[in-house]
Amino acid sequence: MPRRTVAKDGPHPIDVHVGSRVRLRRTLLGLNQTQLGEQLGITYQQVQKYEQGVNRISASRLYKLTKILDTPLAYFFDDVPLETDDAAPQQASSGALGGVLLKRETLEFVRAYYRIVDPAARKGLFDLTEAMANLA
Repeated sequence: MPRRTVAKDGPHPIDVHVGSRVRLRRTLLGLNQTQLGEQLGITYQQVQKYEQGVNRISASRLYKLTKILDTPLAYFFDDVPLETDDAAPQQASSGALGGVLLKRETLEFVRAYYRIVDPAARKGLFDLTEAMANLA
């Protein structure tokens, strides 16, 4: 079997998935790539490559990411693509919602929502959002 290369075959689906989970968690925490890179001791360009799956994340760096992003190791592999016999990846649970959750607008909305301290105000915003969604 010929050896897989990023240049010829593109990034491995697992590397892309893990990178997307890094991006999701980083964004949820309100960190930019430069800030994360500084904590890892790397450039923002390297963070970009990790998030795109172009460069693989070593085990020691992944461990460091669990500490910086305050998340368990398993988080990076939640809903990981399943390999089939022909090595073509299948997403375990991709659906339309998965794409929406990765949008910056969604992540920023969720972060802002949880910054609302008053439970009544938070509930009011939730109810308003539900009502508006039902109008569509």
